[in-house]
Amino acid sequence: MRLTQLSEAFIRSAAYERRFLRKNPWDLTMVVWIPLLTVLLIWWIFSQTQITNLPIGVIDQDNGPVANTAVRYLDASPTLSVRQMYYSAAEAEAAILQRDIYAVVIIPEDFSRNILSSKSAPLILQVNAQYGTHSGIIQTGVQAVAGTLSAGVEIQRLIKQGMAPSQAAIAYSPISIQRISLFNAATDYQQFLASTVIPALLHILAMVIGATTIGRELRDKQLGHWYGFIASAQAYDNLSGNISASASASASASANISGNVNNNVADNTVQNIVALSQPAAKLPNSTAKDNTNQKPVSTLPSVHMGVLLFGLLGKYFWPMLAYGLWSILALWLATPQESVASSAVFATYLGLLLLMMLSFWLGAIFTLGSFSLRMGLSATGFISAPSYAFAGVTFPYIAISDSAKHWSDALPLTHYLKLHIAQMQMQAPVAISLPILYGLAIATVVAMMLTALLTKRALAHPERWGAR
Repeated sequence: MRLTQLSEAFIRSAAYERRFLRKNPWDLTMVVWIPLLTVLLIWWIFSQTQITNLPIGVIDQDNGPVANTAVRYLDASPTLSVRQMYYSAAEAEAAILQRDIYAVVIIPEDFSRNILSSKSAPLILQVNAQYGTHSGIIQTGVQAVAGTLSAGVEIQRLIKQGMAPSQAAIAYSPISIQRISLFNAATDYQQFLASTVIPALLHILAMVIGATTIGRELRDKQLGHWYGFIASAQAYDNLSGNISASASASASASANISGNVNNNVADNTVQNIVALSQPAAKLPNSTAKDNTNQKPVSTLPSVHMGVLLFGLLGKYFWPMLAYGLWSILALWLATPQESVASSAVFATYLGLLLLMMLSFWLGAIFTLGSFSLRMGLSATGFISAPSYAFAGVTFPYIAISDSAKHWSDALPLTHYLKLHIAQMQMQAPVAISLPILYGLAIATVVAMMLTALLTKRALAHPERWGAR
């Protein structure tokens, strides 16, 4: 098989797909506009890089000076905002159920008196823990306010006893914590969540496109038409061998073809191949039988893996090109303000490209393996949709069960996000992420070859085409 014939199969397949996308706006939207809007929408959602001013309510049953100070401190906290003062627990509960507020702080009676008497004076926090992020931030903010109040009260008491302010501060808290945030020091949610959510959503869309691009050929019974088109007249003759073996055989085949198809010059090759793939038209080397009781068999000549492989690459050329561009956009948005080494950006982009290509092939594998576009889409959704939850970004990987770890390790998104976080957020040496790149590359090649083998099997079983 000459390289020119393989490149011709690639070009023909890409042209075939381009014409289809031009005639089907929805499929074009799935390739171009939906991923673009997804990237921009997610980045816009996290445009406020930090969570601030979470609304809370306060029930002040004390109304003393220290209680008033506590309310002012709560409202002054950058993460909290006192939305309203409530006078009954029922009102506060109704506000929480309507999501007007996410928590209520209750200042009990005699709060100020107990503090002045050196007695315990707790603040009661009732928080809606259904929202994990909100709940954690509110608890941290209220704890910080309570600590500040406690420190102020205790330091003032020590100063009244004659201790110097600096000594009073040390005496109140002799052990302190010096926190140093190594990565994402500003708690930037664009860098933390948006930059990892976008590849996860592109992974889902890529698997859907991988399933539908080849699945619609099976569903519409056009798989033979597609292969006949990419093979071209010359390559098809070389594959079948017996068609061009002798002039008489060629004339006989031409007569059969011309009797069954329209001699349209623009689509002559395609129509001839389609006619050959029908049970009524036989090739000299066909194994089809006239016995109508037999199951229908393909009349296509033996499929050449090289042509088929390059044809699949051409068929997925436009989605790969589009998602390559959206990957560039996603990484450009995910690059933090500080400089990132070009080698790290290149390694991350290469990993994202491999993830997208692997996603296409996996979607095709699930569809071809089941001979059903519906089953292929169901499998892609089952695997890709929850994959972000197992990737160890929002829930610690080391805290999940052993069975969940095995499932997480089998998902390609998990490994890409490890690479992404290491290079784009932690700025680790590229050598640390090279094993992930090698693994994604090997998985992509294996999936591509498996897709070609399953496509060859599908071409040999036209009786199974048409399943939804």
